[in-house]
Amino acid sequence: MEIKTVWSVYFSATGTTEKVVTTLAKTVAQELGAQYQAFSFNLPKSREDELTFGPDDLVVMGMPVYAGRVPNLLLPYVRDKVKGNGTLAVPVVLYGNRNFDDGLMELKNVMRDNGFMPVAAGAFVGEHSFSTILGAGRPDADDMALVDELAHKAAEKVKGLTEVPAQAVEVEGCDPIRPYYTPRDRHGEPIKDFLKAKPKTDPDKCVKCGLCARLCPMGSIDPNDVSNVVGKCIKCCACVKKCPKGAKYFDHEGYLYHQHELEDQYAGRRAPSKIFL
Repeated sequence: MEIKTVWSVYFSATGTTEKVVTTLAKTVAQELGAQYQAFSFNLPKSREDELTFGPDDLVVMGMPVYAGRVPNLLLPYVRDKVKGNGTLAVPVVLYGNRNFDDGLMELKNVMRDNGFMPVAAGAFVGEHSFSTILGAGRPDADDMALVDELAHKAAEKVKGLTEVPAQAVEVEGCDPIRPYYTPRDRHGEPIKDFLKAKPKTDPDKCVKCGLCARLCPMGSIDPNDVSNVVGKCIKCCACVKKCPKGAKYFDHEGYLYHQHELEDQYAGRRAPSKIFL
């Protein structure tokens, strides 16, 4: 099959998904002698219009895994507005050293149902949005070597195709998709009000540059008063990790409990990145 354009299409609040997806798509484009294009749907405005692709496109779609699935507040955009038309695809997810659960399966299924045909896929470890020690430094050199391997093998697979395959690539996960992972304490009880946690602002550090408001994927931070979070928070931590003064933080008891539980259980191991062809 002749591919004219390879696209990287991604949501990446803190940059790990972007790093993997853009590297992967650029290498595939080079291997196929195709053009490269990128589309980020990080910000609300970028998710307003429908995004459509044709049979001479190949789309590398990247998402982080939140609670074991595609993030629930971003799922409607991916499900309802990103459309293919016999378009080959490579779904990719990034997860924070715990487990990608059904995140890759869900993204693959949504893309398949929207006119894409996933021919390869990958799940890679990146630093957890909540933490600086869960998946610290990842994706690292070994992860990126696997990204390169996926790119070359996916390109070779595409070169060997004469038509769109009848079946999508097989990936790990459950189908039907399981419910979102519920943060629980050590007694198995759900952590109270976890979803209500919102970032706070240290007035002694904040210089009112407004970067956090401009970066917020939900448009939830008031640009006129960045200490005021007026909308939903998806805990992506773009505002925390990208604040140049370190002025953003969480102090919600349930949020911090969950963060520390995850770190206690998973920070000491190296979770694997995986590719599927």
